Amino acid sequence: MIACLGRIVHDNDAESKLDDDVSSISKSLDLQGSIESGCVTGLASKDFGGLYSVKPLALIKPSGAEDIARVVKAASRTSHLTVAARGNGHSINGQAMAGGGLVIDMRSTEENHFKFFKINGSPYIDVSGGALWEDVLTRCVSLFGLAPRSWTDYLSLTVGGTLSNAGVSGQTFRHGPQTSNVTELDVVTGKGEITVCSESQNSELFFGVLGGLGQFGIITRARIKLQPAPDMVRWIRVVYSEFEEFTRDAEFLVTQKESESFDYVEGFVFSNSDDPINGWPSVPLDPDHEFNPAHIPQTAGSVLYCLELAFHYRNSDYPSTVDTTVSRLLRRLAFVGRVKFQADVSYVEFLLRVKRAEEQAKANCIWDSPHPWLNLFVSKSDIVDFDRTVFKRMVKNGVGGPMLIYPLLRSKWDNRTSVALPEGEIFYIVALLRFVPKGPSVEKLVAQNHEIVNWCIKEGLDFKLYLPHYQSKEDWKRHFGNQWTRFVERKACFDPMAILAPGQKIFKRTHQS
Repeated sequence: MIACLGRIVHDNDAESKLDDDVSSISKSLDLQGSIESGCVTGLASKDFGGLYSVKPLALIKPSGAEDIARVVKAASRTSHLTVAARGNGHSINGQAMAGGGLVIDMRSTEENHFKFFKINGSPYIDVSGGALWEDVLTRCVSLFGLAPRSWTDYLSLTVGGTLSNAGVSGQTFRHGPQTSNVTELDVVTGKGEITVCSESQNSELFFGVLGGLGQFGIITRARIKLQPAPDMVRWIRVVYSEFEEFTRDAEFLVTQKESESFDYVEGFVFSNSDDPINGWPSVPLDPDHEFNPAHIPQTAGSVLYCLELAFHYRNSDYPSTVDTTVSRLLRRLAFVGRVKFQADVSYVEFLLRVKRAEEQAKANCIWDSPHPWLNLFVSKSDIVDFDRTVFKRMVKNGVGGPMLIYPLLRSKWDNRTSVALPEGEIFYIVALLRFVPKGPSVEKLVAQNHEIVNWCIKEGLDFKLYLPHYQSKEDWKRHFGNQWTRFVERKACFDPMAILAPGQKIFKRTHQS
């Protein structure tokens, strides 16, 4: 088997012989799944970001954890091979790629686990690491009337992929990120060991893998907390002209007890213009709604702000009760009068709202365009400065897509996980979600992302990249701060040869001793 692996890497005419050699590897590994070599210019060589293209040696479609473990062990017996787990390929900077290595297509394992049960009366679901959240949602709601507690905005992502980062959305202020709503994992470590882990069993691996950027293991099963799913959602958008009023109301809502706030709180920035993508037309919830700029104060600046809110309810609730409760909650907010949009949609429809945007983008042939996205966590103490410099100056005309900003609560996160966060109880997620055509403009926007990050560093802002991407060890050390030592120790323990997740560019593959 090792001879086959070596032949592919070192033969000058490797690509022409790839199919034969990969077939030999498959037989040597005795996989229940399959190995494909035609992917070297296809699926496994690109991601959603569209910024990088890196050829792997092969794409492996495992049947389950045993196949994955065999692949990792085989890589460990070489001096050079690396292994990257690829979920639905939604990374931006090549994080799920493995140049000259082995990419594991986790989607082939999506049906391996789906089991509902209760522990001490509380409902849980065991799902595969390769399952899409949208499938978990629809099956849990339709079969059990239940749903996971915490989400991402876009649900065509794998369970293992988001748990390896954090998983945030408008419910995070209440239930924490997705990493705070999982109680047990099956993980294949960088040693090729299949390990069950939880808070009480192999806890160092459990917390390391959560938010661990794929560095310590590949998640093949996750046990997710469930709660009763509402039937309907009152979906609301209200507009602000002043950043201080926007943040004051957002922070007020996320710090209230459950009965005194909405069930979902997000926000975004948009250009004070008629630009159909970046300006006023991007705010209404449906084509029947129209944004009237005459209601915006003349003192408003180059950008405006929108709070996006949701109130959950049941079909059995009286409409008047829902109206009264929502009106009571809105009365406490200082948004611009008469600039409010709302709609009533099903719970599943609300959570899958970005799926509709994806379908439209694909129909318009822009979904597959490059996405030089930038995601950050910024401390409350620095968010006003960030708004003044970034939103009001650097990106005041928009970014060709949403510019999200909303507060999160640090107390809802477990500091034992590998996620790096700013200090302080309240911090904001900021996401510049660009859609741009290929060409020089992509390089320009990537450069602007670097400019924003460098400005944050220069000015001493308390911030962290979310879905981080750095090129040097010094940058990674700064990112993790006082967590760096723990991160390195976990790597040495669970992936000592640095086989896993080479696309993150944190550690270099070591040779077999």
